Amino acid sequence: MPAPLVPVEIREFAEPELPPGGALLRTALSEVCGTDVHLWHGRLSGVPYPIIPGHVATGTLDAIRGTLTDAEGGALREGDRVAFFDVHRTCGRCLACTAHRTPTRCGSRRVYGITDSATEGLYGGWAQKVYLEPGVVVARLPDGVSFESYIGGGCGLLTAVHIIERSKIVLGDTVVVQGAGAVGMSAAALARAAGAGQVIVIGAPQSRLDLSLKMGADVVINIDTTAPEARLEQVLALTRGLGADVVIEAAGSARAFEEGVRLARNGGAYVIAGHYTNVGDSTINVHEHINRKHLDIRGCWGSEVGHFLRALRVLERHHHDVPWHLIGAQKFGLAAINDALAVAASMEIPKALVDPWS
Repeated sequence: MPAPLVPVEIREFAEPELPPGGALLRTALSEVCGTDVHLWHGRLSGVPYPIIPGHVATGTLDAIRGTLTDAEGGALREGDRVAFFDVHRTCGRCLACTAHRTPTRCGSRRVYGITDSATEGLYGGWAQKVYLEPGVVVARLPDGVSFESYIGGGCGLLTAVHIIERSKIVLGDTVVVQGAGAVGMSAAALARAAGAGQVIVIGAPQSRLDLSLKMGADVVINIDTTAPEARLEQVLALTRGLGADVVIEAAGSARAFEEGVRLARNGGAYVIAGHYTNVGDSTINVHEHINRKHLDIRGCWGSEVGHFLRALRVLERHHHDVPWHLIGAQKFGLAAINDALAVAASMEIPKALVDPWS
């Protein structure tokens, strides 16, 4: 991706000479997620174009120099099916990493496919091979978890793990998820697994809502056919007039935030995860919708190594009954990557996958 709003190009790179502890991943699948669309539209600041997008990828270890271990200290070998955590070079020493315990806000933090320039090498999943520099967290895919299931969950699943942690769902809670994209669908699935008594997904189009039901939602509400007041009335009717215990924003819309604070009950919680880019200001009545309701609002930015590892355990336990593989609705080769971006931007399908060898 040489720059925003220009066609993505195919370029050839030499295989890197691996340092001790480095590895080369033969990519099986990557994804076109909402972040990639934002990158293409130039909505993220500080991106060092040209970049190789694809911050989440999975495949097999093609080459290792020296010893490579997983997060638990187990030896990894060439040919192993693996995934890697896209965030790297977090310093572990700054206030964010230590005193504040918010490593997702570390100033040294870099992310494959987003903040690493293509001039530095193979740092993105839209490539046949990805360079795994020393220190990158690599984990073996659990037996039975397909590449399609892992990448169908993708970054949305990791974010959803963080969302559930921030939401502090209690057994029997009613959870409303705003947004039926990859993040929202995984959030619905994990809310169900975390013990929610009722999961309501609000979004569009209907095809995504139908898949949300398979992912774990009990009720879906189509924003294309309902007005905000009607949606509020429906949520109140489903919660005995109280509102939701937990509302999860995974829509990335300023209007969604304005609606979400009204959907939560008195003393409820609202987790904001979808505002990854600046989508404009929201207008609410702070007295009416936050203070008097005693509403707990929590931001949720990015993910950490723990969320990555827990996502793998969730997939190992639930991939048989939660169809993450269906989120990745269509595969595209590198020659068709601009078509994949256009389809992703149009929201025609939940997620486009990238198969760099097809």
